[in-house]
Amino acid sequence: MKTFFKILGSILLLIIVYSLIAILFFDTHYHKEKTIVINAPQNKVWQQVNSMKAINDWNPWKKMDKNLAEDYKGKSGEVGDYYHWSGNDEVGEGEQKITALIPMEKVSTQMHFIRPFEDDATSDIIVKPEGNTTKVTWGIDFELETKMKPMKPMMDYQMQKSLDEGLDNLRTLLEK
Repeated sequence: MKTFFKILGSILLLIIVYSLIAILFFDTHYHKEKTIVINAPQNKVWQQVNSMKAINDWNPWKKMDKNLAEDYKGKSGEVGDYYHWSGNDEVGEGEQKITALIPMEKVSTQMHFIRPFEDDATSDIIVKPEGNTTKVTWGIDFELETKMKPMKPMMDYQMQKSLDEGLDNLRTLLEK
């Protein structure tokens, strides 16, 4: 029984030490991005990234709730294009709007998460032609609360998985 408590104590000590190191040394700014090359012309790719409705055709989070309640406002494909969602515990509730557009090149959005936690983030989708193909970079940025810093490696894993899935969905949609 002493061995069990020694092991348990050692594990607890490691968790505490890791958490302190993370809180003291991990950056509060979080950035993750993924780039792929799609076998489609830039104008075809642009049509799938320049509006909230188009983005939701390949959005990896949308499929997590088949009963997702959605509301769109504003003019599709323009600054102010707005999307509100409310769903199960996996997708929660939030809103996203286009804040800047550089036609055929970049879409910037602002996200406000309401549930299960309140937070804000920004996201950019950058589209660049490369011969007969198009390079697409999708990134997200937000600030981490100090208490969330120890969770950064798990967030990296989950965010990378989501970006990979979303861009794979986009590629599948465009390369049909």
